[in-house]
Amino acid sequence: MHEKIYVIGHRNPDTDSIASAIGYAAFRQGLGHNNVIAAMAGQPNPQTSYILQRLGIDPPFYLADAHPKVRDVINRSPVTAPTDLPLKDALELLHRHAIRVLPVIDGDMKPKGLVSLLKLSEKYLVAGTDRRRGVDSTLSALARCLEATVLCGSYSDQIEHLHLFIGAMTEESFSKRLSGYDPASLLIITGDRPSIQQSAVEIGVRLLVVTGGLPVGDDLLQKASERGVTVFSTPFDTAAATSLVKLSTPISWFVDNNFERIGVMESLENLRLKLMHSGDPAVIALEEDGTIAGVATKSSLLAPLPFALILVDHNELAQAVPGAESVEILAVIDHHKLGNPPTNQPITFMAAPVGSTCSIVASLYRERGMEPQQQIAALLLAGIISDTVLLKSPTTTTRDRELVAWLEPIAGLEHREFGKDIFASCSGFSAHATLEEAVRADFKHFSSGKIRFGVGQVEVVGFDEFYELKGQLREILHQVKEADMLDLAGLMITDIYSETTLFLAEGKNELAHLMGYPQQEHHLYELKGVMSRKKQMVPHLLKVLGTSYT
Repeated sequence: MHEKIYVIGHRNPDTDSIASAIGYAAFRQGLGHNNVIAAMAGQPNPQTSYILQRLGIDPPFYLADAHPKVRDVINRSPVTAPTDLPLKDALELLHRHAIRVLPVIDGDMKPKGLVSLLKLSEKYLVAGTDRRRGVDSTLSALARCLEATVLCGSYSDQIEHLHLFIGAMTEESFSKRLSGYDPASLLIITGDRPSIQQSAVEIGVRLLVVTGGLPVGDDLLQKASERGVTVFSTPFDTAAATSLVKLSTPISWFVDNNFERIGVMESLENLRLKLMHSGDPAVIALEEDGTIAGVATKSSLLAPLPFALILVDHNELAQAVPGAESVEILAVIDHHKLGNPPTNQPITFMAAPVGSTCSIVASLYRERGMEPQQQIAALLLAGIISDTVLLKSPTTTTRDRELVAWLEPIAGLEHREFGKDIFASCSGFSAHATLEEAVRADFKHFSSGKIRFGVGQVEVVGFDEFYELKGQLREILHQVKEADMLDLAGLMITDIYSETTLFLAEGKNELAHLMGYPQQEHHLYELKGVMSRKKQMVPHLLKVLGTSYT
């Protein structure tokens, strides 16, 4: 089960897109699906912001990018080891947690490197020139692993290279074995052999370990103190103590400091490349402050993502939130032409030739015998009014009108008055911060074969403002055309009261001969009765632009 399911509309969302996302998420939550969350792929336009503010509804969660990221596939509570952890304890961690790599961190939770079972076996098990007898450890780590009592001397955290000898022979044979070694580098393990203990102290070994918890004479300890010999007593027998000594090396001795790292906010694709091409068994994921966030391995790439999408008011990836193609899409609720991508699994797909996606969402409430909350009913009503332009658009259906009549008493609003308030407060170009924002706010891309074009739409009350800004708007359309690599960039300026659209077009000079509508002036056409981009403008452009390529 996904931790979160985002219900999300298209980029440059309009009122229908955001209202249907909020409305459908509320519908699913009403069915007990509390992991379903409304989201938006762009900031609300002025009209939508006005509606949300008037109804006291917060904007949805802003999901600017749905690309899976490193944070989505890692465990944010990784198993780690401090630099002074003995090898014995590190192996226990690897075994207990069934992991193959162990990040080593400093006191600030910042990674110093990685150790892996493979590298440990290479360094620990493969014999070298001094591997069988050499021990790289600290006295404090030795005491910890041996569970030792310090009878003489003190701990040290300094790593030392010691030579291990077992005192299990006569004193004469033992002394011969030690010849050639610096006494200060010797680590002697023995049981209740007073002669061996005495000999080790006399030559001034670095460490004498007496096994089995056996007593050590006060005279010997006095002499050891004088000679600077540290003496441990361990409860383990000689065989066990010998194994533990070899496992006392601090894990820092085995750390590979040349390790791959990646930020938690980087894409999963970047992680894939690092894992596939670096040759390392794992990549350390870092928080923004450089502390460790987790460890990613190749199995992380197979981990299920914690979120999925439900698309509303669109079904084409070109209009979807960036990264939608990399995420599981569970359902589509839409009222546009089909251009949906293939899916790996069967999904819920609801498409209907109605004027608004909010009409489909409202239908789901009514069919289930559920009544939306007053705020949600008002929001769905606003979505239908907006997308059908007060039920005047040719996309308006009988079903839209029926649902408006059903929603009105629940919302406590009359749709004509509510619609007039919506359009009067937010129509025109002045509702946007900049003219480019006005053009881009509801700008959608379309394609058919080799043809790529985009059409924006701005609803106005009268054309006076447009005529004052016409020159600037044409220049912005030219910039949009170049930036988006389009054959044509156009802007519909729709007067909701006269039900007339002026179409400003940039690109395709032959359009004047094919448009089929009166041309007021160069690049500007008058389309009486045209209000719908989806049902009137785009099909017409597909037809005439297709003709220009034949």
